[in-house]
Amino acid sequence: MKPDPLRPLLGGLGLLIGFALYGAAGKLAEPAQSLVIGAMFALLGVAAFLYARGERWIQVLGALLFGYGLLRAFVLH
Repeated sequence: MKPDPLRPLLGGLGLLIGFALYGAAGKLAEPAQSLVIGAMFALLGVAAFLYARGERWIQVLGALLFGYGLLRAFVLH
């Protein structure tokens, strides 16, 4: 397998974007804050599940993130 030199750069950029979005959502008033942060976790879970392409542990991680996102949006405040 040939290493992809852009992968670490894109990973770091994605991490920075994620922290910036989480910080911006943290400034919202409740209940919008919980809904937006929950939606971000749920979307991250869906993206991980679709990205997995048969890798079971990534699919499980995606399902857990999706479940946590739903809990964060509607139960945990």
